[in-house]
Amino acid sequence: MNHSGSRTSTPSGMVLTGTRILVTAQRRASDLALALARRGAEVDVAATLGVQAHFDEETLLARTRDLIASPPDLVVITTGIGFRGWWETAEAADLTEDLLAALAQVRLVARGPKARGALQTVGLIADWVAESETSAEIGEFLRAEGVQGARIVIQHHGAGDDGLEDVLAEGGAHVTSLVIYRWGPPPDPAAVERAVRDTASGAYDAVAFTSAPGASAWLSAVRDLDAQDATIALHREGRLSLAAVGPVTAEPLQRAGFIPLVPDRGRLGALVRAMIVHLGHEGSGVLTPAGRIRVHATAVTIDHELVPLSPTGVCVMRRLSAEPGAVVSRGEILTALPGDSVDPHNAEVAIARVREAMGPGAPIRTVVKRGYRLDVLDAGLDAGPDSGLDAEAPR
Repeated sequence: MNHSGSRTSTPSGMVLTGTRILVTAQRRASDLALALARRGAEVDVAATLGVQAHFDEETLLARTRDLIASPPDLVVITTGIGFRGWWETAEAADLTEDLLAALAQVRLVARGPKARGALQTVGLIADWVAESETSAEIGEFLRAEGVQGARIVIQHHGAGDDGLEDVLAEGGAHVTSLVIYRWGPPPDPAAVERAVRDTASGAYDAVAFTSAPGASAWLSAVRDLDAQDATIALHREGRLSLAAVGPVTAEPLQRAGFIPLVPDRGRLGALVRAMIVHLGHEGSGVLTPAGRIRVHATAVTIDHELVPLSPTGVCVMRRLSAEPGAVVSRGEILTALPGDSVDPHNAEVAIARVREAMGPGAPIRTVVKRGYRLDVLDAGLDAGPDSGLDAEAPR
């Protein structure tokens, strides 16, 4: 967002003003982006994966709601990735809590350890596991037990039925299939590349994820563009937050060394609320006589109102805010600026422009022969007669 002149007044509740957020989802990306933008964030969308056209999300969600309303006798989970895809679709539709309660009531059969592991990830235990990882073993086992009149739901992934439905139906079962989507390539690969490079350069405050495959694809793009070290460094410095809609989505990010923000409830609304609290909480930033200053990825705000600063001005405020109340030398200010200038005058000019943008109450003091400091509302950091600081020069 570009601003000039005086600070822009921010409506009440716009606690994300000044933040810039990347959304990596395709499904419900507009809903997520709109919810964040309503709180003042600038949001970019760069879907790391696309959903292939044959996927019928409406049917999947309708059958999921039917399962919740009237749990069947048995649910067969055929693949770990398929179950995760189903769970992520439910997460995006705010259905995970109800789905978990429904699945806890029914008998669960898993086709192999990966399917069993996917169930365990969300707190469910398989009642029986086909160790051969074949649908044929499941069919033989259930037919031997007897399935006459049983209501059975089978979760498929991608290709759909592999003959299990026919076997169970021939035994008298009433079978419902859940066909899970297949991920495809990103709809705009160039946008993903730009977003990854921007992330590594510090242009975003947060990146939001709504699916584990999407998170994995983003991580692959980060590695392919040799941006992993820079991105992790920003994350560890506290300048970049990653947010995942639920634990399944968070898993690949955690394996890559990130500590993502995960809401208590795996719902899109909960993700938005968690990001709002994390990025805009009242205790963040530095409290100064001019108000609470927050330095974001590409902007600075005072009490959630934008200060019209250039990228150079943002760098100045980031350096001063890193040590609030401490004296920062002209050389240190110069080092923080873009480029490789060694002229101390450039530091003075940058400080002057920040003061001008902030107005008469700019809380930046000049400490004679030493540098500059951000004036903070902390008596222990104030420059007084016993502080050891040199007298301050007029601005």
